[in-house]
Amino acid sequence: MRVKNAGTNWPALPFQDWADTAATLHMWTQIVGKVRVAKAPWVNHSWHVPLYLTARGMTTSPIPHGQRTFQIDFDFVSHQLVVTTSDGGTRNFPLEPQTTADFYARLMLALSDLSVPVAIHGSPNEVENPIPFAEDRVHAAYDADAARRFWRVLSQIDRVFHKFRAGFIGKCSPVHFFWGSFDLAVTRFSGRTAPEHPGGFPNMPDWIMREAYSHEVSSAGFWPGGEAMPQAIFYSYAYPTPEGFARASVEPAAAGWNSELGEFVLTYDAVRESGAPEAALLAFLETTYAAAADSAGWNREGLERAHFGP
Repeated sequence: MRVKNAGTNWPALPFQDWADTAATLHMWTQIVGKVRVAKAPWVNHSWHVPLYLTARGMTTSPIPHGQRTFQIDFDFVSHQLVVTTSDGGTRNFPLEPQTTADFYARLMLALSDLSVPVAIHGSPNEVENPIPFAEDRVHAAYDADAARRFWRVLSQIDRVFHKFRAGFIGKCSPVHFFWGSFDLAVTRFSGRTAPEHPGGFPNMPDWIMREAYSHEVSSAGFWPGGEAMPQAIFYSYAYPTPEGFARASVEPAAAGWNSELGEFVLTYDAVRESGAPEAALLAFLETTYAAAADSAGWNREGLERAHFGP
């Protein structure tokens, strides 16, 4: 099914217009992500946790289950949740207005029908006042147009993040979507260990955060907004935060240091309205990384490469 009248490649995503759908998708992606966590081997820095962008939505990628594999896909073109197995099995159900409790029950039934039953930790992480999935009748909104626009925004950003990632030959994360924090991110590493992270994230064990931030990082990402900050933003931070980082000059001019968040911030609207969104976003990624790496004394010559290839 081809999307008609798709409009701009960088569509508007005003948070207030889809806040309820965003909150519901946050819960649904947590459920799907926790299925992956329950079955996948632990990978450093929780890289076994996230979802990945596809040409139609988001996926877990293949998940091991005994001698078989399965995967779960959000299809934001035909608005279906699709479960497939390596031996040809498939189940799907519509992405439509429904309670999180119903979504959870339908997914668990689909997995059971395909003989890949999975038990998960049944409550969301990284949110205040979490409601167990099986009891959640609060988050039930699904605006199909908003969900599709969100995916289209992520698709553009994912493409640019991959281009940025290609310029680094040191240790670097995949470009991945963390369902706990509900953001798309990519992280570069200096190769040096970092001080123990203090933790303190809501409904997230401190040991997970300490393992995730065991080494020095420069990390950038996209967050579509939330109740505390109802605006889609790009962000860039370093851990630990080096002396002078916050005072660095970065591009584009619309970017700036947010002392409350402790990171550089650039609004999505500033990028999409810039006339050259890809160039504006790349400038933000490159200059904030350079500020972090230079402030912390990274071996940039040994960690970076000039672009080559198509």
